Amino acid sequence: MQSRTILTCAVTGGDDNAGRYSQLPVTPRQIAESSIEAAKAGAAIVHLHVRDPATGKPSMELALYREVVERIRSSETDVVINLTTGPGARFVPDITAVNAAAPGSNVRPAAERVRHIIELQPEICSLDMGTLNFGAGALINTPAQIKVIAAGIRQANVKAELEIFDTGHLALARQMIADGLVDEDAFFQIALGIPWGAPATPQSMMLMSHALPHGANWAAFGVGRSEFSMVAQAVLLGGHVRVGMEDNFFLDRGVQAKTNAQLVEKAAAIVHSLGGTLASPAEARAIIGIGKN
Repeated sequence: MQSRTILTCAVTGGDDNAGRYSQLPVTPRQIAESSIEAAKAGAAIVHLHVRDPATGKPSMELALYREVVERIRSSETDVVINLTTGPGARFVPDITAVNAAAPGSNVRPAAERVRHIIELQPEICSLDMGTLNFGAGALINTPAQIKVIAAGIRQANVKAELEIFDTGHLALARQMIADGLVDEDAFFQIALGIPWGAPATPQSMMLMSHALPHGANWAAFGVGRSEFSMVAQAVLLGGHVRVGMEDNFFLDRGVQAKTNAQLVEKAAAIVHSLGGTLASPAEARAIIGIGKN
């Protein structure tokens, strides 16, 4: 077990689900306030997407990211800000036409997906390390795209959090580190239970965590009903943890969380019950090796 466990809260996510869950933070004010509440509940890091305030749908607007970041930075909390670079990867193929996209696709140039990182310089940002079948389409992350995004992350002097959805993604991450395209001290995030990636099982987490580069800092999470069992599993294997409404809306069977802070509080209780101690934001920075931006 880690001497200190970093708890990340993934506050709102990038799925089109705001219409089904009224408690999901949507506006920049709501996202920032939910982030601050999560920090007070024990989260050392907040992982952030943004949404169109009028529709609740996922967005890539720089102005929305800027408002969220500025609100958090101007608050009393010292929480570490982690911005996503995942949006702009969704491709839904038209199954009747040649080289055509169906409604729901939002593929953007790789440089556009990292623009807000260069502009806002968060302390950490996510970097998806491979392509994944997702819903009716796929999240497309080719080595060429990843290379461009990784270069932008380096330009901004931001720590990369490598998102690993399956073992092939880990193999690509290791190769890109060996080739000098991704920094060797990157933070790894193992994502489990996402269809159709690696399942949320102890065996999957053991396999992937044991295949990481020696000495790598890593965290893991499970989606849906596996969220809290994967918190326990990660702690027992010496990793860090993540919860939040991006991944799950339920505190227990049939009991929806009203806030991200409630999910953080339950995860914190699991960490403590296993003899662990949560890292503060300052301790998280020291563990991961980042300076405050």
